Amino acid sequence: MHSYSCCCRSGIYTLLLSLSRSPATGARCLAAAAVVLFLLIVASFFSISSTPSGVAGNTSTRTSTSRPAMSMAFEPEFPLYCTAHNVTRSCPFGYPTTHDPDPRLPNATCPDYFRWIHEDLRPWSGTGISRDVLGRARSTANFRLVIIDGLAYLETYQKSFQTRDVFTLWGILQLLRRYPGRVPDLELMFDCVDWPVVQSRLYNGPNAVSPPPLFRYCGDDATLDVVFPDWSFWGWPEVNIKPWESLLKELKEGNEKMKWMDREPYAYWKGNPEVAATRQDLMKCNVSNQQDWSARVYGQDWTRESREGYKQSDLANQCIHRYKIYIEGSAWSVSEKYILACNSVTLLVKPRYYDFFTRGLMPVHHYWPVKEDDKCKSIKFAVYWGNNHKQKAQAIGNAASKFIQEELKMDLVYDYMFHLLNEYAKLLRFKPEVPKDAIKLCPETMACQAKGKERKFMEESLVKRPANSYPCELPSPFDTASLYALRRRKANSIRQVEMWEGRYWEAQKS
Repeated sequence: MHSYSCCCRSGIYTLLLSLSRSPATGARCLAAAAVVLFLLIVASFFSISSTPSGVAGNTSTRTSTSRPAMSMAFEPEFPLYCTAHNVTRSCPFGYPTTHDPDPRLPNATCPDYFRWIHEDLRPWSGTGISRDVLGRARSTANFRLVIIDGLAYLETYQKSFQTRDVFTLWGILQLLRRYPGRVPDLELMFDCVDWPVVQSRLYNGPNAVSPPPLFRYCGDDATLDVVFPDWSFWGWPEVNIKPWESLLKELKEGNEKMKWMDREPYAYWKGNPEVAATRQDLMKCNVSNQQDWSARVYGQDWTRESREGYKQSDLANQCIHRYKIYIEGSAWSVSEKYILACNSVTLLVKPRYYDFFTRGLMPVHHYWPVKEDDKCKSIKFAVYWGNNHKQKAQAIGNAASKFIQEELKMDLVYDYMFHLLNEYAKLLRFKPEVPKDAIKLCPETMACQAKGKERKFMEESLVKRPANSYPCELPSPFDTASLYALRRRKANSIRQVEMWEGRYWEAQKS
């Protein structure tokens, strides 16, 4: 009786596991499942038969075949299989191996920043990527990831800082679960260190060799590293930052607690100033007995925060200032998306680095540019301007928050990963192979042995079923003229702000 009830509760996934573990238990579950399946078929028959013949469903450009209503209603979930029986933490079977989305759902176009995928892969568009070229990326890589027939294999070279590598790999496994069978066979090298290292100047000229394709979290104008979503989208347990999908909802709720006009009319920043000289310079902008630069900046003591349960670092409760400062650390910082999501005006200190989505942001529309070499005066003017142009300032904050909520939701993060890997795989000029020292990866091999917040965040960010829709459609590459126009528009907007700022400070002298 116990086996029967267990099978009925857990569904087909448990049935398959039971069959592989115990034929006797599997037989009892099979009988129970047959009864359940018969009832579902009968129910679906009456459901379809009772549908008025004159009601037409949505159509799709992909196919003219409609799908019965039952396919939408019955969507089994596939949770982690971490039980006492799975002591070896093996990879269970039973998860779908093909992606069968609903053809009636409209196929959306990806956000415009997806076009940068083509630019990031342009260095190899003419030559492709040979095994030798890929191998040259190993010198700084933390790991090699191989995907063959929808399965992931890992060859580790060196451990990353904290759990960056762990949650990056976890995120890729979730992509494979979201779109089973769609990610093509590939091999890639990934470096989890902050700063990019593939210098473009070393690969210029008629006799230059192809640069090594090296994936990481950020890039800059002098490098060719391939930019990929960072680990924190699936959680950052060391600093108690939750997975992005749940945190994004909390940030939206936090925004609604206090209207922009009721927020503190100052610029706020809180972080670790010890990681970069530019952040230490920012600390000079704090209010003092001699000067008020309209900034309220605070150093973050993560050791103390950990000891006190992170009570002072809840991101959803930090949207109480009209202005929030973003400044890079040793390189780009994961904090940018949290700041932009706050409905406050983001005061963005001139950055050197970009991540996968920030190239889609426009100055004075999504953020207010701040000079890197004259931060305090630049922040002071930004706050003055915003407090005297409240409607325009609110519009900037709202535009940034809308961008994050609508164009950086987790579905689109996965779609960016999919298209980047899909386009990258097209460039490979060799057949991917599993290295002899590689291990097979699946959610169970990673999560079943994890503990504490690491385990909690993995369970929270687990993709439990394939997506019911296709990935969004990748936009075409930039042409030369449109890319030039985009860069010129950004530069002109920044120059306009600098001109306003210069006039303001000249007026203060008189």
